Amino acid sequence: MEPEPLEPLPEDWARALCIVAHPDDMEFGAAAAVARWTGQGKDVTYCMVTSGEAGIDGMEPDECRRVREAEQVASAAEVGVPVVEFLGLADGVLEYGVPLRAAIAHVVRRHRPDVVITGNFRDTWGGNNLNQADHIAVGRAVVDAVRDAGNRWVFHDQLTDGLEPWGGVKAVWAFGSPLAGHAVDTTETFEAGVRSLEAHRAYIDGLGWEDFDAREFLEGFGRQTGQRLGVALAAAFEVFPMGWGE
Repeated sequence: MEPEPLEPLPEDWARALCIVAHPDDMEFGAAAAVARWTGQGKDVTYCMVTSGEAGIDGMEPDECRRVREAEQVASAAEVGVPVVEFLGLADGVLEYGVPLRAAIAHVVRRHRPDVVITGNFRDTWGGNNLNQADHIAVGRAVVDAVRDAGNRWVFHDQLTDGLEPWGGVKAVWAFGSPLAGHAVDTTETFEAGVRSLEAHRAYIDGLGWEDFDAREFLEGFGRQTGQRLGVALAAAFEVFPMGWGE
């Protein structure tokens, strides 16, 4: 059976905020799309909820934090993202709840994006490929925090020093979701996405993936998605509209 075709994502927006759990999350599914958008002159900012300090077994967390933050900044620069924020929450033990929502709502209120991008937060990546707990917690919290950010009476204590509610987010887009119905053509920016993933060298080496080929890995998913969009290479997203009846 032929896979369902994907719809192109809208590109009538100016500012995006990408909120994910760890350094490297964007690069495993969305960096080439980001390169496309920054190439169009759009403003894209990254926010890492943790610094991925629990991600390398053979490296102590304090050292790992330093290494992975530096890799993420370099990785973001490969796709035209000049600002990477790190919220500093504990890697590996994130919990969905009010504190996480509050932290993310504050970031949304500060950056006032048109679109918020996060990673897949479904239970799996499709089939029996289980998702990771931090990804699920962050994605769920992002959807709720975007709505919280627009409500003056939710996390009201944040509204000091001129900070105002922000209800201008049109949608949350979750890359890599098995329920994706949209995609963006990344044919022209694929190589930037590869370089962005390759910038996480210490992390990849720390996982013991000696034979890992970033280009081969990304191309496999990119071509599958591109076929459904009618282009050579693409990145898939599940869209969560933030307005009633959309």
